[in-house]
Amino acid sequence: MAQMFDSLRKKVIEGGRRLEIGSHRFTGVYALDEPGPGGASHEYAIAWEQEQGVAGNVIVFQKGPVKEAGVNGCFIEDLISICVDRLEAFQRGDFKCEENAMALNSLKSALFSLDIRTKDRQERGVEGHSAP
Repeated sequence: MAQMFDSLRKKVIEGGRRLEIGSHRFTGVYALDEPGPGGASHEYAIAWEQEQGVAGNVIVFQKGPVKEAGVNGCFIEDLISICVDRLEAFQRGDFKCEENAMALNSLKSALFSLDIRTKDRQERGVEGHSAP
């Protein structure tokens, strides 16, 4: 459920870096923090204007290795899984199309690649640690 966030509005307006990736006709996507360990941001917002003000959702990613920082956010694979679930549902219904099938293929390929990376890190004994 989308929430109204005065603090979100403030973060987006005062410090959010708008992502210019993809097409955002109705929403804005923002990185809310500075890049941290690994060079990536960890807090993002998807925001849209409503009559009552800015509404949106904040997504917080894992910051630091799990074995060092504990679980403190979601993972890229989590968000890709949500997108796969939605597109598979569309493909079972009235919105089935070749473009959805192509997107599903790409998302599943991304999950596969990330899984290969994880397995490689596990085999090398560096999964969950600050190591390349």
